[in-house]
Amino acid sequence: MNGNTSPQGAVRPTLLYHKKDVDHYENSRNVGFIHKTNENGGTGFVGPLTCGDVMKLQIQVDVKEKMVYTHFQTSGCGSVIKSNLLATEWVKRKTVEEVLAIKNTGIAKELCLFPVKLHCSLLAEGAIKTSLADYKLKQEPKKGKAQKK
Repeated sequence: MNGNTSPQGAVRPTLLYHKKDVDHYENSRNVGFIHKTNENGGTGFVGPLTCGDVMKLQIQVDVKEKMVYTHFQTSGCGSVIKSNLLATEWVKRKTVEEVLAIKNTGIAKELCLFPVKLHCSLLAEGAIKTSLADYKLKQEPKKGKAQKK
């Protein structure tokens, strides 16, 4: 037995996947949820349910409009999972303006996505944008109350 096989003789996934893929799989981070009624949170849900690649990305924003918590839930292939996980890591501790600058091309490059998997990075960017839109929508009633005072 060498370092690339399991005790049962099966080939370890590290031979078949990029190191970043294995890290995201073995050390999953930011999995969970923020309650949808959280006034300082936003939820982005994207993906065609027909193909099974879906992402739910949630943010919680502090008073300085920085992302303090990010969580995700996802269903799909490994590229969908790692794209969503990377999105949560890139969003964390950034301002709304900084988050809006995150593009799918950067996600795809960072994760070394094959062309056939580029839709996964598009889903991640979409999840980021829709979570921010949801957050901003929740802030509208607060702005209205502040203007009436």
